[in-house]
Amino acid sequence: MNPLMIGTGIAVGAAAVVLTMMGNPANMGFCIACFLRDIAGACKFHQAAVVQYVRPEIVGLVLGSAVMSLAAKEFKARAGSSPAVRFVLGACVMIGALVFLGCPLRMVIRMGGGDLNAYVGLAGFVLGILIGIFFLKRGFSLKRNYNAAPSDGFSLTGTLLLLFIIFVAAPGLFALSTAGPGSKHAPVFVALGIALVVGALAQRSRLCMVGGLRDAIMFRDFNLLSGFAAIFVTVLAGNILLGNFKGFSTYLQPIAHAAQLWNLLGMTAAGWGSVLLGGCPLRQLILAGEGNGDSAVTVFGMIAGAAIAHNFKLAGGAAAVKAGVYNAGGIGVNGQIALGIIFVILLAVSVMNLPKDND
Repeated sequence: MNPLMIGTGIAVGAAAVVLTMMGNPANMGFCIACFLRDIAGACKFHQAAVVQYVRPEIVGLVLGSAVMSLAAKEFKARAGSSPAVRFVLGACVMIGALVFLGCPLRMVIRMGGGDLNAYVGLAGFVLGILIGIFFLKRGFSLKRNYNAAPSDGFSLTGTLLLLFIIFVAAPGLFALSTAGPGSKHAPVFVALGIALVVGALAQRSRLCMVGGLRDAIMFRDFNLLSGFAAIFVTVLAGNILLGNFKGFSTYLQPIAHAAQLWNLLGMTAAGWGSVLLGGCPLRQLILAGEGNGDSAVTVFGMIAGAAIAHNFKLAGGAAAVKAGVYNAGGIGVNGQIALGIIFVILLAVSVMNLPKDND
């Protein structure tokens, strides 16, 4: 096993525990989907008042990756690998993740917090990866990318850095939650500093939630999967040490629902789409920091997907007890229809990008 990979997993897990302890929502020390959704809300792309905040963690992850890749002489501006398709796939992955209520990284964090609903999500995630692998083995490809202008390479890093500076200087310009998950956050510069370190480590180790399972299944290579396991063990140990672990249960887990079919299908869509993209949401942020303009387009697609999910009521609703009555949460008809459409899109993209007879 690669010590750097395991060390990165431990750092990510520890960061998630510390950020939660310092104010981030429970079982959400790091969640790429949730944090991009909050940024979309803060920029008024959606009007869900409880999930609006400029998350410094996203800025730090990308900036940390950019700084590390520049220092290691690995920064390379490149783009041109089916950018429009990647934008659409990014939106699909985001909507699938928000049906489940978390990205693959948060799925692991929820697992370490005792949320059995996340284990159902893991089953769906594996199923989605298996579907993606089916098409990879038949030659699926979004084609190669090409050297590009530095403006492509710094597009996401520059955008997020500018957004963060404006947020610190003039927070009143943004829509910011006063209740709900968006109102819960660690101190701004603490969150930024922790994410910078995590972004740098993730750039060096190539940590990827999707890549770990994909490589284990396809090549019996467990290097990336060891990072996945290290995050889980660290979060579980951290929760136990801090007295936050109350055992394994599906009942009233933080910002989660117990509609298991939709937990499974939401993460199936996220896993399938991420395989087609070549990496999970975390990996897309890190690649964008390294200068990959296609990954930057993917992240912009994810932000658009978050706006669509909340403007059209596609995202999952958390379980709750109201007037003494337990509601398991889940998604409405809009979300169910949208998820069906997403599977059609994923299938169409998968089939249309297989090799042709004359290729």
